[in-house]
Amino acid sequence: MGNDLNEWKELFYNGQDLGANYNKEYTVFKVWAPTREDIKVVIYDDYKDSCGKIFPMIKGDKGVWELKLEGDYKNKYYNYIVIVDGMEVETPDPYTKAATANGVKGMVVDLSTTNPKGWESHQKPIIIKASEAVIYEMHVKDFSIDEDSGMKNKGKYLAFTEKGSKSKCGISTGLDHLKNLGITHIHLLPVFDFASVDETDEVQYNWGYDPYLYNVPEGSYSTNPYDGSIRIKEFKEMIKALHENGLSVIMDVVYNHTFSMRKNPFEILEPKYYYRTDTNGRYTNGSGCGNETASERSMMRKFIVDSVKFWATEYKIDGFRFDLIALHDIETIKEVLRELKKINPRILVYGEPWTGGDTPLPYDMQFRKGKQRGMDISVFNDDFRNSLKGDNDGTYTGFVNGRWGLEWEIKKGIVGSIQYGMGLYGFAEHPIETINYVSSHDNLTLFDKIEKSNSEATDKERERMNRLALSIILTSQGIPFIQGGTEFLRTKKGNHNSYNAGDEINKICWSRKHKYNKTFEYIKGLIAIRKGQRVMTLDKAEDVRNSIQFLGSPENSVAYLLNSPYEEDHDHILIIHNANRNDVKVGLPLKGEWKVIANEFEANHKGVTHGIKVFRNEVSVPSISTYILYKNIT
Repeated sequence: MGNDLNEWKELFYNGQDLGANYNKEYTVFKVWAPTREDIKVVIYDDYKDSCGKIFPMIKGDKGVWELKLEGDYKNKYYNYIVIVDGMEVETPDPYTKAATANGVKGMVVDLSTTNPKGWESHQKPIIIKASEAVIYEMHVKDFSIDEDSGMKNKGKYLAFTEKGSKSKCGISTGLDHLKNLGITHIHLLPVFDFASVDETDEVQYNWGYDPYLYNVPEGSYSTNPYDGSIRIKEFKEMIKALHENGLSVIMDVVYNHTFSMRKNPFEILEPKYYYRTDTNGRYTNGSGCGNETASERSMMRKFIVDSVKFWATEYKIDGFRFDLIALHDIETIKEVLRELKKINPRILVYGEPWTGGDTPLPYDMQFRKGKQRGMDISVFNDDFRNSLKGDNDGTYTGFVNGRWGLEWEIKKGIVGSIQYGMGLYGFAEHPIETINYVSSHDNLTLFDKIEKSNSEATDKERERMNRLALSIILTSQGIPFIQGGTEFLRTKKGNHNSYNAGDEINKICWSRKHKYNKTFEYIKGLIAIRKGQRVMTLDKAEDVRNSIQFLGSPENSVAYLLNSPYEEDHDHILIIHNANRNDVKVGLPLKGEWKVIANEFEANHKGVTHGIKVFRNEVSVPSISTYILYKNIT
């Protein structure tokens, strides 16, 4: 068979049984490899074995090779043997659901035996709308590896199950910190099996955007990477603990490329099918990581859909963040959404609406910003991000840290980047389509960016810039996304690309929570205010247009009124963001008393306890700060 996709289309296999299908009496192995002339299964009794028993497979319809082995093969390890250029090559199964250290061997697993006690009936978080989500991004190792984290299972999945952990200063850390902060979703950087670290060496570090075995949990975060079932059970224990503490879990998934290509199971089993090539047959690099997968091809699309369905069902994952989602064709993303919504209608799906380089995928097929309109999927809002802070890694500034003339861009973000009117036109049909953020794992942290771009500012001013940026994110329409640790001014010591920089640079330094506890409490208070007012979490564009009214305010500030139709809300909420380094005055739109729930000192949904608590006629807003006031008619 040549490189004719029409020939491959005829060999599309829609069965749901690829991989090793375990039964106590027998196990059936199935793999799609239509152009291979001979494939065998090799079975190992133990992960340490170098020699195994070899069984020939039989090629059936649609290019699927099959082997049925009678007997109980639970916890046996297996691979496929393929002839490549006249040589026998051994490879794991791309559909394997368990593996030994570093994915050297796949594993036959009875997934029902990996469930922690109470797994099937455990309490999941209450169901909320997408607009009510507050997402918190975190790397598994960063979360607990600090020597002052107070957690026992440092760098492991199990750290997320520990309650009562505290730093030496006595501040709460870990799971208690997440609950206290008030977030609704924790977004975990890649937790599938990735190839960029040796799972047996705890010193090694990587963010994990280097996929190898997509349906296997990463082994370096388990207490035993050798036994394929242990990482699965510990991963489930993490999910269960987070769920039972009211936190939904989002997986960061990277289906757009693999760590390597030549040594990947995809390429070994069916060369030049799963990866894109140019007109000359050369592999392309739209990911910027050496290769790019071809989601538009039916069996790659099937793999992506099968994979997310597996994580959503077997592991009860509540959402997926797609890396470089623009490298995927629109039809694949539509199918992903259709299938996931069948499993969980409230599941969150979002991604980066850009590529990492040039791709042969036609532009009109790429899932770029704007393509999400009306699709119940969200994309990262880099326009809002850049308007808030300037560029990612340089000294160019934005609204919160010194650049003037950005009020209009901030207003676009505040309304959820919808077609609002008044010249405010964004990329979204509804506000739930925008992920509002100011920093993530990529690039400088917010603190490091502000420190670099505002070296002349005082420490107090820079802290206020951090607060102002997050306050705008947390009060805008759309879905707020916080880089973990930003709530207490996380730093990576100026490293803008720390993907392999190690624990010392990447770890959450829990002592900073003690140092910047007032900012932590402020962000916690803002989250509580947001969660307590439905008018701050609107999911329809029409509701935004009906509820938000912008007011006149001095240059380099933005003021707007939220008029709520909901009985449980305050009738009117006034939000003012002042990016000036001097106080500004804003006239109050309605006569009478306005009560303050956020000022330069605190954010408290019950009313501030420091500073002026009530204003009439006009309000004076201090430099680099957000004020939130409310007024009830009855």
